[in-house]
Amino acid sequence: MNLRSRRARACAVMLGAVLALTTACSFGPPDPDVAGAPPNLPEPSGSASAPAGGEREVAVTVLAKGLEVPWGMAFLPNGAALVTERDTARILQVGPESDADGLKVTEVQRLSEVASGGDGGLLGIAVSPKYATDRTVYVYYSTAADNRVAKLKLKGEPQTILTGIPHSRDNNGGQLAFGPDGQLYVATGDGTATGTNAQNPKSLGGKILRITPEGKPSPGNPVKTSPVWSSGHRNVQGLAWDGGKRLYASESGQRTTGELNVIQKGKNYGWPTAEGDGTAAKFTNPLVSWPNPESSCSGVAVLERLVATACRDGKRLWMVEVTGNGTLFGKPQELLQGEYGRLRALATAPDGSLWVATSNHEQGGDPQPDDDRIIRLVFSDGGAGRS
Repeated sequence: MNLRSRRARACAVMLGAVLALTTACSFGPPDPDVAGAPPNLPEPSGSASAPAGGEREVAVTVLAKGLEVPWGMAFLPNGAALVTERDTARILQVGPESDADGLKVTEVQRLSEVASGGDGGLLGIAVSPKYATDRTVYVYYSTAADNRVAKLKLKGEPQTILTGIPHSRDNNGGQLAFGPDGQLYVATGDGTATGTNAQNPKSLGGKILRITPEGKPSPGNPVKTSPVWSSGHRNVQGLAWDGGKRLYASESGQRTTGELNVIQKGKNYGWPTAEGDGTAAKFTNPLVSWPNPESSCSGVAVLERLVATACRDGKRLWMVEVTGNGTLFGKPQELLQGEYGRLRALATAPDGSLWVATSNHEQGGDPQPDDDRIIRLVFSDGGAGRS
């Protein structure tokens, strides 16, 4: 699989860009369209017609502008996205209505208990699988004492369901996602400079946790009384499953290497002893790794057999093709390299398109007048997203 990008000349004026995705392999048939009315999306300004040579093009459209460090993203049944802002502690709704700038952005609420600072603040968000009846969302956020998970009705008061996750200026983790099993997965950071929590079975830091919607350890966990699902993590900020129910997680490296891991029950991913591939049999090596300047990846999303991860320092999307067994196929390819700056939040929309958010208003970013932005990617042949 080879990727290259090009801009349509018409895109210099407004919202879009066109990227070409050259495929040397098949990704299988497209998923069926999701029932229900899609949000009223702005049109891409560039052509998405397939050129000669077997290339797949990707239409790229800016959906929303003027956000501030969007961190988490999850979709409601009506196709609108709930987006958290790390530093302002706001929950925003993006869409489904549109306005002159793209999709309408509405502030739903601010969480007063959030303590922002460093990479802490209001982080992950997940929508209950039973949202149509329970109207519940889940958030991960920092306080002065710890990181914690709470559930709430939108515009209502948060109800804490998990506390005691280590909090520091760096390495707070923060991703939330419901798995195919209906359990809530919580990605935590090590919360220390030395990595001591990741290998401590009594600490919630440096782990991926698996809990019930009420915050209790899920049935089937490696230790019955513990929420820990996997350990040896430095700073996991992305979680996503493929059609084979395999869980992928991004790992932000410290000294040398960022990782994309396949997460398995009870496995140890090596931090702080190993960063990238290691030699100790007790540790599980990553599916793929990159030098830190090309990665520092956060959000993860899956499109058929492509696993995408959004990178902050790398300022790109890495697209990793996997086999039906979840092993690496070919060489990872990149999209959007340097086009929009630092990238963080990433999610697959109900229509199969990719939504990615920039993170240029944080330390290390170079914000442009429209930042931060939410961008939509649609593959023109219908294999990923519907134009």
